[in-house]
Amino acid sequence: MDKFMQAAVEEARMGLAEGGIPIGSVIVHQGEIIGRGHNRRIQKGSTTLHGEMDALENAGRQKASVYRECTLYTTLSPCPMCSGAILLYGIPKVVIGENQTFMGDEDLLRSRGVELTVLDNADCIQLMTDFIRDQPELWNEDIGE
Repeated sequence: MDKFMQAAVEEARMGLAEGGIPIGSVIVHQGEIIGRGHNRRIQKGSTTLHGEMDALENAGRQKASVYRECTLYTTLSPCPMCSGAILLYGIPKVVIGENQTFMGDEDLLRSRGVELTVLDNADCIQLMTDFIRDQPELWNEDIGE
């Protein structure tokens, strides 16, 4: 597994260990992680702190040109909110661990020129499959159902 996706999976595992939802993300600029995070909605009582949003928050303020040169790695297909943030900051590439347990707004991202790579990573699939089976109420809350 690519070292950046491995870092996103580690973030997802941290979120699960904290009692949250196992979705992790890292933002990479010129071969270096500038932001990493995981879904902290449960831990922080947040409505918006998905893994991608946490990674963006932790990357902090950057010149627009920096985000336009980044790749975002996420363990799960980005939801509409996170897809909007990807578009807002002009992130051109997203590497997705898996989209079998949840299909986010990939069509929107592609239609706006974002390059997507879906890995169908077994670790990412297993993390979400187990979580959805064990915590269906939290999962449904997270995706707005």
